[in-house]
Amino acid sequence: MQFTYYGHSCFSVAVNGKHILFDPFISHNELASAIDINKIPADYILVSHGHWDHIADCIVIAQRTGAKVAANFEIHEWLNKNGVTNTHPMNTGGSWDFGDFRIKCVTAQHSSSLPDGSYGGNPLGFIIFTDKGNFYYSGDTALTLDMQLIPRWAKLNFAVLPIGDNFTMDAADALACAEMVQCRQVIGVHYDTFGYIKIDHKSAVQTFADAGKKLTLLPIGQTVSI
Repeated sequence: MQFTYYGHSCFSVAVNGKHILFDPFISHNELASAIDINKIPADYILVSHGHWDHIADCIVIAQRTGAKVAANFEIHEWLNKNGVTNTHPMNTGGSWDFGDFRIKCVTAQHSSSLPDGSYGGNPLGFIIFTDKGNFYYSGDTALTLDMQLIPRWAKLNFAVLPIGDNFTMDAADALACAEMVQCRQVIGVHYDTFGYIKIDHKSAVQTFADAGKKLTLLPIGQTVSI
């Protein structure tokens, strides 16, 4: 699998020639100014919740690429009203096999409203199952005991977790999450974009290292094999 980080909580995982893009927020992120959204490939787009900093570029990218967008029912309806019709509605606890991969939607403890102020439905986390391995993207969330359920469903190759604090988990809570989901390798997201979520990179990485786990903080635009 190839993992590309586009800043904030936006990333792509390429597996078997298909690109799965998560939470597209690039053009409004000053830290990602070098990224051209017109060149981002996407066969699928997964949206964890409706907040602007996770969905701002979804419509533009979905319309350009024709990607199928998977999100909760309220976001699915909102996208349909805004010209994106290749969508798949889901909700907490549900799963679906898209052929190229399978999704299970899991709990995220957060809030969700859409850019126009309308109700955004339940925030979601995703477990992604592929024939090359499985991974967990928690979406924006607090630490929750529901995370203990995830090893019942999947053995994870890696997890993508927010570490910026204030709106979500910090590095210490993300480490506790990694322990609950039984995953050694974590990629951090949702940090540094705004003043509220700026972090000490060295301290965050050391928090994981002290527990025998690895936290990776990728430069925006970088692609790694994972």
